[in-house]
Amino acid sequence: MSPSGGAPLPRNRSQLSDIASLSERMGYFQALRAAFAVIVLGAAIFAAKVLGVSDISSIALVTAGYLLVSGVAEGLRRLTNERGLSIVTLMLLVDGVYLAWMMYETNGIQSPLRFLTYVHLIAVTLLASHRTGLKIALWHSLLFFVVYYAQAAGLLEIRGELARGTQFERLSVFNVMAFWLVALGTTAFSSVNERELRRRKADLEALAEMARSMEEVSDPNESAQILLDQVSEWFEFKRGVVLGGRDFTMMAFRGPGEATPTEPGLDQVVKDAFEKHGTALVKKPDPDENPRLTALMPFARNLLVVPLFAEGAPVGVLILEHPSISARVERRLVVMIEQFAAHAALTIRNAWLLEQVQRMAETDALTGVANRRVFELTLQKELARSQRNGEPLTLLLVDVDHFKSFNDTHGHQEGDNALKGVAAALQEASREFDIVARYGGEEFAVILPSCSSRESLVVAERLRTSISDVDAAAPVTASGGVATFPTHATDMSSLIEAADEALYKSKRAGRDRVTRSRRRPAARRPRPRPKKPVLAETQPVSEARSVS
Repeated sequence: MSPSGGAPLPRNRSQLSDIASLSERMGYFQALRAAFAVIVLGAAIFAAKVLGVSDISSIALVTAGYLLVSGVAEGLRRLTNERGLSIVTLMLLVDGVYLAWMMYETNGIQSPLRFLTYVHLIAVTLLASHRTGLKIALWHSLLFFVVYYAQAAGLLEIRGELARGTQFERLSVFNVMAFWLVALGTTAFSSVNERELRRRKADLEALAEMARSMEEVSDPNESAQILLDQVSEWFEFKRGVVLGGRDFTMMAFRGPGEATPTEPGLDQVVKDAFEKHGTALVKKPDPDENPRLTALMPFARNLLVVPLFAEGAPVGVLILEHPSISARVERRLVVMIEQFAAHAALTIRNAWLLEQVQRMAETDALTGVANRRVFELTLQKELARSQRNGEPLTLLLVDVDHFKSFNDTHGHQEGDNALKGVAAALQEASREFDIVARYGGEEFAVILPSCSSRESLVVAERLRTSISDVDAAAPVTASGGVATFPTHATDMSSLIEAADEALYKSKRAGRDRVTRSRRRPAARRPRPRPKKPVLAETQPVSEARSVS
């Protein structure tokens, strides 16, 4: 959007920066042209004899015309954005013509004002580009030779006492050589600066690309892999690894072969980088002090160890092997990698925080298993899948026996420990794809996908028996009830009811046992069709309408 009545705003900061930069440079050129005019008029007025100026009015008239053309061109450039570059180029050519004519009017090749062409060349090279600077140097040289041959042919008068005779050719060659020496030197230095600016711009674009890629993922390991891949590809590193997490285990790896699993912990080079709070350069890591790094990157040389900090706290470390044989690493390279690492550290930290929030929303705070909400969502999802695939689904409800008495006797702290032990035992005895959840209080639920009614009792008995091995202040037993879809129920609510009924049968039968449901799903009764009203044969039509 743009403010009402105003021009449309740039869509990003880079566009705004480019527009401001162009206007600023054009402002410098206008100031330079005004300075040329002031210097020329001042020299013509106060040093007319030295410059050999006989008619100041002609110089003043040409200068006024030059300033007028310059002002009109700048106004047109601002009005016509599409042709702005053509107007700028035309004015640079006009600058050359004006300076060439002023040099001729003020003693020709001996003119003290010839330094203005050097200033113009340097300004164009720095404000435009080194290529534009070379083109302007060619333009000034062309104008110089046009004036030279016009004087040699007698079309223009040769100005200056020393320029007459054989000195004319020598001075001309000397001026051209000096001018091109300055042109080539300025262009060389400017091209170095331009290459550096382009390289930094490309680095920032690569950093922005990495940031966009990280926005599309939420897993911290994926963010770490994106960091490693982007840095390795952009800066041409062959091997690298990202370590992070509480135990600083491997989060990402890049290189030939597969990464070797290592024990958690910190090597000495990583500790040094964290203490330094900056990048550490390691020519050859000591295998005894860095066993994990040696296992991950055998025979590594010239390592960059970049710590990952987020708001002052360490979240990981990026380790890269420099491809160069020499141990020299450019400072620019280190600075850019640190910028990549700083952004990635915040992203990884945020991904961990998001995981923690999601885990807190999905797990029971005391036992660490799924909470009631996740249980209901998972059961609904598994039932839908079982209906599509025609597979059975068993639900086990488990209730800890005499838990209130346990709490009253041993205290709530021991009761909490017992519940934690029950949850851990159920998870340990379950399959990887089974879902253990805390249903409420001392009651737990286990969702058993692809478990038939025949298998349910055996599986449930195994889970119940595992609870007896819980290490608690007193022996812990539990009662259970199982129900299977579609044998005992056809929807979620009836399946939970069937398992709950079986659970209470276990309690009434003496506890410490599992009972299988005997419920049969209720048959669907067809809805009775509504009877249509029947009109009596002898009833009048008008009366029938009033009745209906």
